[in-house]
Amino acid sequence: MSFTDTIYALASGRGRAGVAVVRISGPGAVASLEGMTGKTAPDPRVASLRNLYRSSNKSVIDQSLVILFKGPESFTGEDVVELHLHGGPAILAAVMEELSGFPGHRPAMPGEFTRRAFEHGKMDLTEAEGLGDLVNAETEAQATQALRQMQGELGRIYEGWRSALVSSLAHLEADIDFPDEDLPGGVAAAVAPKVALLKKEIIDHLSDGHRGEKIREGLDVVILGRPNVGKSSLLNALARRDAAIVSDEAGTTRDIIEVPMDLAGYPVTIVDTAGLRLSDNRIEREGVRRARERAARADIRLFMTTADAPMIPDEFADLLQDGDYRLVNKTDLVVEKPETETAPRLFPLSVMAGEGLDALLAELEMDVTNRLDLSGAPALTRVRHRQALEECAAALERFDGSMEPELAAEDIRLAVRALGRITGRIDVEDVLDVIFGDFCIGK
Repeated sequence: MSFTDTIYALASGRGRAGVAVVRISGPGAVASLEGMTGKTAPDPRVASLRNLYRSSNKSVIDQSLVILFKGPESFTGEDVVELHLHGGPAILAAVMEELSGFPGHRPAMPGEFTRRAFEHGKMDLTEAEGLGDLVNAETEAQATQALRQMQGELGRIYEGWRSALVSSLAHLEADIDFPDEDLPGGVAAAVAPKVALLKKEIIDHLSDGHRGEKIREGLDVVILGRPNVGKSSLLNALARRDAAIVSDEAGTTRDIIEVPMDLAGYPVTIVDTAGLRLSDNRIEREGVRRARERAARADIRLFMTTADAPMIPDEFADLLQDGDYRLVNKTDLVVEKPETETAPRLFPLSVMAGEGLDALLAELEMDVTNRLDLSGAPALTRVRHRQALEECAAALERFDGSMEPELAAEDIRLAVRALGRITGRIDVEDVLDVIFGDFCIGK
């Protein structure tokens, strides 16, 4: 795809700043740079100090560092100019107005620089998505995962699988379409074990507990319990701010309250819920229904009781699962400490006195870190990746049971297409390249 227009946009943050960066990309980038500076463009990748002038009266807009990146060795693959300006609104407005006056220049659409980089083969779709995630990362884990994806770690896995399937497909197609050629024996039979191994790798990759997606979106940590056990106080203590109203009156919280936070470098959302109890009040019953619904979707559940009534009520015991946390709050209000069973993830607390919170927080941090460990292979990060991989695995499953070579080849072709949609690389010419390269057909 070719682009005939030149785009420009502010590449740094909006608002007043010491320095602002305006990026220009396209066939007219050099011409607009020379037009605004009145000088020949500097050598590529050499920062030069230049005055920028208004075309109307030749007055100086600003003194800027200008850098030229010649295509295709640039971010977009086109000629790219960066103007490093003083970040005042008046200066930026004047520069944008000047750029709009050059022929073929227009403001860039959202994501258009990255789109051009993809179209010019500078990155695949997973790398482009990684770049977007890196810009939006709010925690260390999100930034680390996004950087790995932007650098191509995830795309290389998918492209490796796609290349292997293209090779297998080419062998099958050769066996079908050129039976009279002098091809190596057992070509089609040799494909089956390779496909089976690749299918296992894809299924293992899918069985990751949605780790990559949860790093992007955050884990849900839901606090559950009867009214007035201290759920809102715990939310405020974990969030280190008054996010929820705390009152001695039972049933103060009627709806879901969410607080995003950074836990050991990972994104989590702490969720306060309505008190669990049977009630004739319609609004309170709706709050309990929503609490149950959110508990069913939670990644981590914190069941909270009090020292004077440490057991979870029978009518809500069905919510408790293995691995859930048991928090016994208000231990400072009883003279004799209650004898509670010894169990994993059971924590006596006094949220108001700040007792036991450090131990709970340390356990939560360890739990989240283990669930979202970044040390292994890169994980898929989007629903569209998962859907495409599931489609690929289903096609390979059909391939296993296919008795007709033509149908088997079609299943491999569908699997290749599904993988190609993840990276954005779908090309039937790849199959022909392997056929003619491996077998020298037509010699």
